Amino acid sequence: MASRITLGTRLTCLPTARLNPDAIAYQAWQQQFFKQRLRWGLRIAIAAYPTFMGVKLIRGLIYPNEWDSVWFFMAFVSEISLVGCLWLSRTQIGRDRPALLFLAGSWSITILEQVWATLSGIAFPGLYAWTLAFMTLATLIPVRWQLHLISQLGLLIYYYGVNALLGLRPVQYPLWDAVQMVFLFWFCGICNLSVFLYERLQRAEFFARCALEREQEKSEKLLLNILPEAIAQQLKQDQRTIAESFAEVTVLFADIVGFTRICASIPATELVTLLNQIFSTFDELAEKHGLEKIKTIGDAYMVVGGLPLERPDHAEAIAQMALDMQDAIAQFSMEQNQPFSIRIGINTGPVIAGVIGTKKFIYDLWGDTVNVASRMESQGIPGQIQVTSDAYDRLHHAFLLKERGRIEIKGKGVMTTYLLQEKKAQKSLIRK
Repeated sequence: MASRITLGTRLTCLPTARLNPDAIAYQAWQQQFFKQRLRWGLRIAIAAYPTFMGVKLIRGLIYPNEWDSVWFFMAFVSEISLVGCLWLSRTQIGRDRPALLFLAGSWSITILEQVWATLSGIAFPGLYAWTLAFMTLATLIPVRWQLHLISQLGLLIYYYGVNALLGLRPVQYPLWDAVQMVFLFWFCGICNLSVFLYERLQRAEFFARCALEREQEKSEKLLLNILPEAIAQQLKQDQRTIAESFAEVTVLFADIVGFTRICASIPATELVTLLNQIFSTFDELAEKHGLEKIKTIGDAYMVVGGLPLERPDHAEAIAQMALDMQDAIAQFSMEQNQPFSIRIGINTGPVIAGVIGTKKFIYDLWGDTVNVASRMESQGIPGQIQVTSDAYDRLHHAFLLKERGRIEIKGKGVMTTYLLQEKKAQKSLIRK
């Protein structure tokens, strides 16, 4: 919408500062709708005028004594005026002042006809042209009832003002002025009322649609907080079973060390606030590294790389997030003056992912890879990041890892595990 306030805008709009976003959006929609319909109305008027001129021309050829060159000239001027209005509607001037084009187009049909009558020395009440023009405008451009009223009042002011000024009288019978006044009152009133009611209905519908879209956006955001976007799209398509196998992903489990002891020393509300701050930071890291948070259980945090959209560097992304999580928890511990630390376990391998349940459903992972990653965390060392040999194979080219040795892993027996230290320097990576 143009920054400056146009005639049509002043007639229909409150100051922008008082309007809510929906009202501003409605103004923009109404302005665009008005401009589009105005162009259509001008096109129809331009097409209609030659039909009248053609009939007059044929009638003049058949009945030469009825030929009226003044009317034909005024009709030609009206046609040129309408063409000019249509051309202006495509320029910056027309886009900034569509209300003035509306009035110019309306009066090109109605008032120019009265100019012809005035030049002929009569008071000619062109009810056919007036009613056709006003009805067409109300039908094609059913917004801004104030402009319709101005268009009608402008015609009546000219008609009665010129008649009074020049002493012209109607060419028909004495009561014509009264009949005409009643006719125009009801016809114009009905046209304006219909436009007013359409505006009210359209505004209510627009606001209802805006409210519905906001609710849909809220629902969409809520769904995306629960499920990955790709899975949410499948769920919205009413896909009943959502399950997929992934040949290789990297799973991370993290657990806050000594959380039970910390719980006993601080109030419940403060505890939940602290935990929310920690996990919110982890959520930001997951988003930063393009990873998918799966869930939190108590003080445990689970995230995965490589699904639902596959990526070749899933292990590297998880490793970098694990290091960032250590930095974040160290910073948080210093700020809160609490001995916070975390154990992290990482494993790489195949998983099955999907959605289960119909209420409070979640997107979850299953498979031996998940179980081993959980064991890496639960049987890890506080403050350390323990990874399996499968994860080591994917990480040792870019990260420094130290072999922890062979340890007994519940449900798996003896396994060789490694401790992730840091990312290798860039120069070291280039040499390799």
